[in-house]
Parts: sequence; C-alpha cells; structure tokens
Amino acid sequence: MSASKSILTRFSGTNATFWLGLLLVGTITLTGLLALVWTPYDLSDMVAGRLEAPSWQHWAGSDRLGRDLFTQLMIGAQIALIVGCSAVAIGAAIGVTTGILAAFATRFLDDALAAFFDILIAFPTLLTAMLVVAASDEASLGTAILALGIGLSPIVGRITRLLTKQVLSQDYITAARVSGSSWPSIVFWHILPNILPFLGVNLALQFGLAVMAEASLSYLGLGAPPPNASWGRMLQEAQGTVYTAPWGAILPGLAIFALVIGVNLLTDGLRDRLDASRRQV
Repeated sequence: MSASKSILTRFSGTNATFWLGLLLVGTITLTGLLALVWTPYDLSDMVAGRLEAPSWQHWAGSDRLGRDLFTQLMIGAQIALIVGCSAVAIGAAIGVTTGILAAFATRFLDDALAAFFDILIAFPTLLTAMLVVAASDEASLGTAILALGIGLSPIVGRITRLLTKQVLSQDYITAARVSGSSWPSIVFWHILPNILPFLGVNLALQFGLAVMAEASLSYLGLGAPPPNASWGRMLQEAQGTVYTAPWGAILPGLAIFALVIGVNLLTDGLRDRLDASRRQV
C-alpha cells in the first residue's frame, strides 16, 4: 500500500506538471548545448534542394536556399536560451536593485518610484524593446538582449518592492535592527533569501516572455541579424512558402511553443511545491 501511495504521489497533478515542464525545457536546453559542439551541417551550407521535405538526411527539411532546417532549429534553441537568460539577468539586476531601494526610500520617493513602475509596465515589453532597438545604431543580438532586459525590469522592480515591504514588516527585521545589524546586512541576510523563492517564480515567467519577445523582434528584423538562425527569423523567412513547405513555419513555431509552455509548466510546478512547503511549515 505504501509503495502504491508513493507512486500515486509522485505522479500526482502537481508533479506531472513539474516533470512535463522539466522534460520540455530540459530537451531544448540540451539541444542548445549540443549545438555548441555539433550540428548536422554548417549553418550557411546549402546542402539540399530548395524546400525539401523532412527526410533521413534532413530531419526537418530544408529552407528556400537549401539550408538544413534542423541545424537552424538547434542554433535557434541556443539563441533563445541565451536571450532569455541574459534578458532576465539584466531585468533582475535593474529591477531588484530599484525595487529594494523603493521599499527603503521615504514615502514620497517610494510613491514616485511605484508610479514610475506602473507607467513603464503600462507599455508592453515588446514595444519598449522595439523603442530601445530603434534608438540604437543597428539591430544585433546584444541590443535585443539589452532592450528586453530593460523592458522586463519594471515588472521585476514592482514585485521586488512589494515583497521587500512584506519582509520589512516582520518582527525578525526589527530584532535584527535592535541587535545592531546594518541595512546592507539585513538586505543580504534577511530580505534577499526570503524574497528570492517567490521572485524566482516570476523571473521564470519573464523568461518565457523574453523568448516570445525576441522571436517577435527577429520576425520584424530587429533581433539577431543573419546568419544567426533565430526561431523568429525562421518564421519570417518561411512566411512566403507556408503553403508549399509548411514545415518551415510549423517547426520553429512548435519550438517556441514548447519552450514557453515548458517554462510555464515548470514554474507552476515549482510554485505549487513552494505553496505546499509553506503549508507544511
């Protein structure tokens, strides 16, 4: 009976959500890492006929120039992971810093920063990123990452401010101050450890948003320039042949869908586990 209960618990709804998300994200992550050391063909080599269907030689077919699509999908996974992680890191660095400063600021400055966050959040992340890219000299992968990081930072800052205020109202913060702890010490030893589990769940959701925004920027020609094989650029290049060679648009679209859904499922599973841990405590 105990063994059967263990199996049922392991494959309950929460765990199934977590493991499915982990499977999707893990598969794409491993594909992106594999692309660092091996791809079936060189990215720019025209190794097949134009718009060939998937086959044993070319698992995802070929594009209108005869380039292998599976190679492009592998490189696209690498770019999506780099952009997602880097943009979230930039957004977290800016947002966490400003959010904590807002929570510690005077009431007037706190209200001003809160209003500033709300104004920036009113602008869609993609629109903010487009404005930043348009203001730069030329579109590049680094510019797209910076633009997306700046676009995500107000969301992170607002959540950090709210979480920090909740922690500051706890009795152990007062006890730490009475014991002589400095504010930097309180931030690093009390505030950050308490807000990171909940903030991490939000950052995972921002990762999915960054992946979709990067694909949109690349589709519009504002993302990684050629010869980078972004999934968004693959969609843009395949739009003219979607009826004659639909796999060129379907496969990168499925890749974006799988990564974003995988991150969301993984985040939901982690949030449910965190909630369960809190209930047990």
